[in-house]
Amino acid sequence: MTAAVAASAAFALALSGCTTTAGVAGGSAEPLEKEDLVIVASVINTLNPYFQGNITGAEALGEELDIPVEIVDANGDPGTQISKIQGVIAKGKKVVLFVNTVDNSVVRPIVESVKQAGGFVTIWWNKPDDYEPWDAGDNFVAFQKHSGVDSGRCNAKALADSLGGEGNVIMLPGVQDSTTSQTRVAGFRAEMEENYPGITILEERPSNWDPQLAFDNSKQLITKYGDDINGVWSADDGMQIGSMKAFKDAGLIDQVKFASDGLYPETIAAMQAGEPIVGETFHRGYMASAVGLYTAYLAATGEIDPSELPKEKRNSLFELSCVTPDTLPDYLQYDEPDAPAKFIDGLIENGPWAAEPMPLVGGGPEVLP
Repeated sequence: MTAAVAASAAFALALSGCTTTAGVAGGSAEPLEKEDLVIVASVINTLNPYFQGNITGAEALGEELDIPVEIVDANGDPGTQISKIQGVIAKGKKVVLFVNTVDNSVVRPIVESVKQAGGFVTIWWNKPDDYEPWDAGDNFVAFQKHSGVDSGRCNAKALADSLGGEGNVIMLPGVQDSTTSQTRVAGFRAEMEENYPGITILEERPSNWDPQLAFDNSKQLITKYGDDINGVWSADDGMQIGSMKAFKDAGLIDQVKFASDGLYPETIAAMQAGEPIVGETFHRGYMASAVGLYTAYLAATGEIDPSELPKEKRNSLFELSCVTPDTLPDYLQYDEPDAPAKFIDGLIENGPWAAEPMPLVGGGPEVLP
């Protein structure tokens, strides 16, 4: 038994003698009052700009709803993520929880802990394919994400087109036990294999969403392949930032094209400065956490009954946009200082499945190509 699983089992045992609120579906329990709630956002780390956006979204929604907010930093470790969330639960308030999961392994223990304590949770990005919200119960309100396959395909097309359909690329995926990374890799590889036979993938080096690891891996790949590398794909901009530094240090930055996912502020500045970033996919951390938390909040307060939602509203895919240097100006509005508050206004007015610019577009699980 791993330490994380053991901690989860001990926590569940401790809760077994407590009175819980199992959920509001079917009238089995009363809706929770706002004063009994705490909004909790759990992120993989607090250094990555996307995860910083998750925190911004949680804090902005908490301010709008007048509910206290707690942030859980997993420090990139699954066991830490589980134990810290359980620590917040143990304080006694009912959690309205958003989790950007470190990997698939944390989902069941977190959901069970929340369920035992009568809270409500929405998971973003990663979960086991065989574990669905409707199987776990109403307290696991929803699993939500943007399509990883579409992201990988978008980046592959931009990168290959920038190379004229010929050349050699390296790949920097995220965490290997991550649905998000796996689907992005699958989309990237499928697009290349189906439509760009002149592109050769030299090597794939998982870099765990970590800019420093991506920097180190890129240095090693530069040593191995040198100027045979024509393009670099990263599963997110944090890793791309690290990789670009390695190519700059090696004096090769002007010979290589880059594509990635996230359109982080540093990436926007680099694109505006004319650096060789040829494709990005757009989504925002504050949008994800706000949508996830508001979905869980509606369930906690009885405004939605999870058991009555269609499956695409419980395992959900939200719209993802492809961005090039030419279309970049269309997306700058979403990084203005008042953008999170504006997004939350629209979210509350229109609901979590119709919030622009990321409305619901389908249901999961994603089918790999």
